[in-house]
Amino acid sequence: MSRMIFINLPVANLPRAMAFYEALGFTNEPRFTDETAAAMQWSETIVVMLLTHGKWRTFTDRPIPPSTQSEVMNCLGCVSRDEVNQLTDVAAANGGTADITPMEDHGFMFGRSFTDLDGHIWEVMWMDPAIASGEAHISEAEA
Repeated sequence: MSRMIFINLPVANLPRAMAFYEALGFTNEPRFTDETAAAMQWSETIVVMLLTHGKWRTFTDRPIPPSTQSEVMNCLGCVSRDEVNQLTDVAAANGGTADITPMEDHGFMFGRSFTDLDGHIWEVMWMDPAIASGEAHISEAEA
């Protein structure tokens, strides 16, 4: 089995949260979905687990932070600047909040952010493949 990451998020309304993530291009994995949780697959190695508040509480006694507070900021890599913009715009069109942190454009790297329906923060970013692979180097002017 490949190394994978499962991001677990408490959600107030599971069907609405599933629709939000489907609009962003995530695919539901029905084998790991029921009335208390939904596995939403971004890639072969990245899965977001949407958990009802009741299901979340079976994993931890720690309180669920209000949507106005943050515990983590998740970041997804995109294949282009256009995909960064598209995902941010789709999130906003489906009830999320776009650009909760300032857009960043460093030439070789471009990123925006949004929140989902429950206030979870997502950054979406693109990096020049030559920089990411190490084939090219960031010049002082680009930094």
